[in-house]
Amino acid sequence: MAGKTSGLERVRAAAEALGLPIEIVTMPDSTRTAEEAAAACGCPVGAIVKSLVFVGRESRRPILMLVSGVNRVDEEAVARDLGEAVDRPDARFVREVTGFAIGGVAPFGHATPLATRIDRALLAHDRVWAAAGTPHAVFSVDPRDLAGRIGAEPIDLV
Repeated sequence: MAGKTSGLERVRAAAEALGLPIEIVTMPDSTRTAEEAAAACGCPVGAIVKSLVFVGRESRRPILMLVSGVNRVDEEAVARDLGEAVDRPDARFVREVTGFAIGGVAPFGHATPLATRIDRALLAHDRVWAAAGTPHAVFSVDPRDLAGRIGAEPIDLV
């Protein structure tokens, strides 16, 4: 249980440092998948932020993709954007660079600073819901405010 608390506290502290007002909500059921999160939050699946880590094939540089719950990452589009192909790393790598387990990766508060891209589809929503450090905790935020405060560059994924 202590790991979950530290993840929540790290997200809370990072949001405060960013000047991003959030209220973390702990859900009784899992919010690990976009569908589970949308059901728990009472919002469309498209308003769920999937925080997905990729790694540059040559550089091995991690990158965080904030993706709408209804979209899949077009790895060719990402490769054009980054200038190199990308791969999906294993769960251990994700935990090492973010400090969070898959299903609870927040858009900020990572163990390592990550270059971040945000799906333009998320920017069409007034509010989006993102993981807050555990598979049971979420917060809502204005996606434009989130992108601006964390320096996430918009990308088209569809």
